[in-house]
Amino acid sequence: MKRRAFLRNATTGLLTLSAAGSFANILLPRAKGQLGVALVGLGYYSTDLLAPALQLTTQCKLTGIVTGTPAKAELWQQRHELAGKNIYNYSTFDTIANNPDIDVVYIVLPPSMHAEYTIRAANAGKHVWCEKPMAVSVAECEAMINACRKNKVALSIGYRMHHEPNTQQIIRFAREKKYGAVRKVFAAAGYHEGRRDHWKQKRSMGGGALMDMGVYSLNAARYATQAEPIAVTATQSTTRPDIYREVDETTTFDLEFPNGTTAHCETSFGKGMNDLRVECTNGWYALSPFQAYSGVRGVTSDGIRLEAAIENEQTTQMDDDALAIMQGKKMLVPGEEGLRDIRIVEAIRKSVAGKSRVVL
Repeated sequence: MKRRAFLRNATTGLLTLSAAGSFANILLPRAKGQLGVALVGLGYYSTDLLAPALQLTTQCKLTGIVTGTPAKAELWQQRHELAGKNIYNYSTFDTIANNPDIDVVYIVLPPSMHAEYTIRAANAGKHVWCEKPMAVSVAECEAMINACRKNKVALSIGYRMHHEPNTQQIIRFAREKKYGAVRKVFAAAGYHEGRRDHWKQKRSMGGGALMDMGVYSLNAARYATQAEPIAVTATQSTTRPDIYREVDETTTFDLEFPNGTTAHCETSFGKGMNDLRVECTNGWYALSPFQAYSGVRGVTSDGIRLEAAIENEQTTQMDDDALAIMQGKKMLVPGEEGLRDIRIVEAIRKSVAGKSRVVL
């Protein structure tokens, strides 16, 4: 189709959608080879994982940064050959609206800051990728979703496992009932956190094992069952009360799903755990580790090895999300997915506080 005819037809189609009241939910495709990405927050995850992963992406590239540390800004600008006009601090962040080099803002900050910077990025007309957990409350998640919808930009949450092939395989198992109906799930995610004064130990910043690692277990229980829980019972504990005064060091929670399916989940900053097992009426399958940066591996009850490999999980995630934006498709992990988890997190906290079963 010739360019003029294409633009005429596309415009007509968009006007029709707008008249039908659905334009706000449309992600407009972009006519450029790669999307420019700005990382907001230059801690470990950005420095050691996302920046190297962006060197491998084909659909997007690192074009900007946002940091409150001048020394980091200078180092990153030199190391990644970034234009001076693409370097922002938290005070100048909103002027990113005027920068065509940046299409996507990737929020890599403590969870307590996710809502503010997602909303500011959306108001600046930029697509948003936000690290997990999505936010510290259901209200904040809803505000983030509404801001992105209002500004007609995409919102994706950084659940990289949804982009990982072995995880996608067990999701297909659940949908197709290859091993029968799912009956029981066990999901555990944790590591020994040795730091004593980090945002992960501060409730006001969105810390705690449940928020940081527990969402892996929680999200896995949901994608492994392909269902939403109807009730939760939870407990929390610590072996280091001098460090974990404000937030949980270890949380255990049991989820009840429709049709009698259950999930037992654990998360901790006190011990290493990285296992997902799904028991069905006609067999089982398991991933161990199920959320490691180095790759996911598993096996089924009939001996199938789940060992599909990808070069880099973060690269795959970002390329998938960039391609969805450019093609005008729905995000694989939209804001609504993060919202569902935080709604359950709030129920888990209510169960702990009341020492009771909470119906969702």
